[in-house]
Amino acid sequence: MKKLKVMGKKDILSGECNTDVQPAESHFSVVPPIVKKLSAGFATEKWSSHKEPVPIPSKHEVKKLILHAQQILFPGYFTGVILGNENLEYHLGQLLSTFYEDLAKQVSSAIRHDCFRHNKTCTKCGERSYQIASVLIKSLPEIKEQLELDIKATLQGDPAAKNADEVIFSYPGFFATLVYRIAHRLVELGVPIIPRIMSEYAYSRTSIDINPGAEIGHSFFIDHGSGVVVGETTEIGNRVRVYQGVTLGALSLPRNAGAELRDTKRHPTIEDDVIIYANATILGGDTVIGARSIVGGNVWLTESVGSDTKVILEQPELVYLGKKEKTNGKSEK
Repeated sequence: MKKLKVMGKKDILSGECNTDVQPAESHFSVVPPIVKKLSAGFATEKWSSHKEPVPIPSKHEVKKLILHAQQILFPGYFTGVILGNENLEYHLGQLLSTFYEDLAKQVSSAIRHDCFRHNKTCTKCGERSYQIASVLIKSLPEIKEQLELDIKATLQGDPAAKNADEVIFSYPGFFATLVYRIAHRLVELGVPIIPRIMSEYAYSRTSIDINPGAEIGHSFFIDHGSGVVVGETTEIGNRVRVYQGVTLGALSLPRNAGAELRDTKRHPTIEDDVIIYANATILGGDTVIGARSIVGGNVWLTESVGSDTKVILEQPELVYLGKKEKTNGKSEK
């Protein structure tokens, strides 16, 4: 029996290798049978796949739409172009034209894909897509007004916010709100898939999860933001302030909740001028937090709260292990 040579560092460095080289086809012989198994599984229609004669919306292109919307709604912030009154109109015209065409194309893919998946008759999808894109374009001034109020609410609610530029460029809560306002308008226009792609992109960047189906009033402010969850049927009034880790969610759901509760209100209602502090959890479609109420940090609520109410946890008892500092600076053993 031939003794195998154990390769050492010197052999590797010198380029000496006595290992037999296997033909490439022998390595890839495992591929065809796996391809057949996968293909057979997809053919059963029990595995998710996109085998359709129509293109599915592109996540990459949807992300580009968000950037273009930022460039339109906040000209000069997200482009390298120096803008002034003399070239602003031309600049916006170029951006809007591109945005309009790209949006219509993605909406068309979304509608056609939805029709194919649900065995609907797809008629005038191209025309509908341009109509929807046109309505969204016409909504941009209104969305811009809402975002300006959101910026104002941020400046009023956060002493650390120095100016509007800082909010527009760097506040994750504002970015998540901007994406929400565009995605929500598309939900109102009946566009499938794209609004959720938008909201999940915002979540990947900010750790703020706002379902595009939620209803949120003007002057909305999310401070810090990480871990905030706003469920699909949540209703939020005007001038509401939310801190990091807040969950506006549903109560415990049965296994078949997806089918039975899809069109029911499952998430809370937050009325005007409410403040919800960090890590509070508010659950249930029948739960209403009354106007001007304050929900303290770490509070867990599954029942309604009246207007002008403060809900807080009792001060926990602290246990000190080791040395405890006295107020006079002398340590107590």
